[in-house]
Amino acid sequence: MSVSPSPSGGSADPLAALEASAWALAAAVGTMSDALSAPLAEVLAASPHRSAVLEAAGLLSWVGGAPVAHPSLVPADGPTGRSAVQARLSSLRQAVAAAAQEPSGGGGAGWAQVDDEVLLHQGRASAATGRALAARVVAELPGLAQRLDSADARVLDVGTGVAALAVALARALPRVSVVGIDVLQRALDLARGELAEAGDVADRISVRRQDVAEVDEPGGYDLVWVPAPFLPQQTLALALPRLVQALRPGGWLVAGTNPPAGDPLRAAVDRWNAVRNGGNAFDADRMAQVLAGAGLGDVRRFPTVPGGPVLVAAHLPGG
Repeated sequence: MSVSPSPSGGSADPLAALEASAWALAAAVGTMSDALSAPLAEVLAASPHRSAVLEAAGLLSWVGGAPVAHPSLVPADGPTGRSAVQARLSSLRQAVAAAAQEPSGGGGAGWAQVDDEVLLHQGRASAATGRALAARVVAELPGLAQRLDSADARVLDVGTGVAALAVALARALPRVSVVGIDVLQRALDLARGELAEAGDVADRISVRRQDVAEVDEPGGYDLVWVPAPFLPQQTLALALPRLVQALRPGGWLVAGTNPPAGDPLRAAVDRWNAVRNGGNAFDADRMAQVLAGAGLGDVRRFPTVPGGPVLVAAHLPGG
């Protein structure tokens, strides 16, 4: 006689497995955070029970009594490591908010409904993308580095949030002026506080409240940055022709996108997360098609970190 597994019987209960995964992610984020200020081996030794969770999750093994961490657990350099932790914390907080109160119909009210802490964590996480854009992408896009090394070089930061990406760009590109726009006044208020602490570059950054679909600055920018997943699909469709027009001939538009999901669960989570935050479900493949359809050429892709954003760049001919 066979007996069906109990709903609480480990992997026989998918919900229990998902709950355990959430705790495993919390253990990973906590470990990454602690490792920003102490050697990883010391962090793992200081909390053996948390480290046991990491081992069970496949993020940690032992060789000759020494810990061997999965590459995704090993902290990057200081600024990039902090951004990675901020991104994970933001994701966890948004997941908790979604569990506590999901609006009818599965949609979301967008970033206006999240608290300041989430806005700050999400915004500060974008600094890593700004550094990747400046350090890796600019040099690979023909003519862009030279353009951004001139006295009148200008960058448009769409959806600037708390201006962390704008600060990262201004620090990496010392002759550039950055204009950040956002529709959320509360985010801009937080941005001004962040800029007050970024005294070395604050004089080259300005932020203003503006809908991206109302941008009207023909030939105003050498580089336009668009965080595509955060824009509603209708807004993106209305804004794109204006953003193309805002480029100087020979300029580049770079869109941050989600990578094509490798499994159905990740794909469904990405779509839900994007839409409930008032965005769209376009991935890098779809964005490449959209940019080409808008009249831009030489479409290129730049992965950032494993599983992280893919930057899709496209060129306005001329100049």
